[in-house]
Amino acid sequence: METEQVVGLFRNITTRTLIEALVVIVIAILLVWFSQKLLPWLANRLHSSRRLLVLAFIPTTRMLVIVAAVIWIVPLFIEPTVQNTVVILSVTGLAVGFALKDYVSSLIAGIVAAYELPYRPGDWIEVDGCYGEVRHVGMRAVEIVTPDDTVVFIPHQKLWTGLIHNANNGGASLMCVVNFYLEPDHDAHEVRRVLQDVALTSPYLKLQQPVLVVLEEQPWGTHYRIKAYPMDPRQQFQFMSDLTARGKTSLRSMPVRFARIPPEQAMEPGA
Repeated sequence: METEQVVGLFRNITTRTLIEALVVIVIAILLVWFSQKLLPWLANRLHSSRRLLVLAFIPTTRMLVIVAAVIWIVPLFIEPTVQNTVVILSVTGLAVGFALKDYVSSLIAGIVAAYELPYRPGDWIEVDGCYGEVRHVGMRAVEIVTPDDTVVFIPHQKLWTGLIHNANNGGASLMCVVNFYLEPDHDAHEVRRVLQDVALTSPYLKLQQPVLVVLEEQPWGTHYRIKAYPMDPRQQFQFMSDLTARGKTSLRSMPVRFARIPPEQAMEPGA
């Protein structure tokens, strides 16, 4: 755009114009400040869904005030002709498109997710270290609930940039792994048998799936892992707690000692 065209967009700016724009800005700031004081005060005197509804109006009110102020101020400085309107809309469209590129990318990834099904409602997934059950798959994001009952919204855009770990992949079987660390001087066959019995006698065990006890020798001792499946993926934490508690009790009755892992070893993945 040439300099003459850019200059032609603007009106002759006078002192009155500047004062009017300043007054609008001050009023907008006061309205935003007042709404952020009044609405929380009102919400604290309500209960349940009414309180949440009033709190949800805080960012909406702020946005409406800002948009109204911009609509008032722009004509004070720019001549509202057809040509100027086209130029402003073009520049605004480019700016909005650039600002929403991540949103559009998430929408496209949502379409891909609907076809490839990397996750479905009921799946247990982990994305960027956040693990939980998929509760809803929307157009822009997938909604999961963590074991601590926290709702997390993950943009579908993560399909392009990160790894998605799906523990049950649309099925009813989810493997759980429980770890035990023992000093190396013991009867490994007997320990494997005891840990397998612990898994087989769990009330949460899914009997149709195999139970495995695998071990790996480390410099600090022997690492045992029970690999088994709960009857329902939602029982995974009760299942793992049950195996851990009863496994420790069984091992304490044997001539074995629990290993003390050096801190640098404990921080390594898979230790």
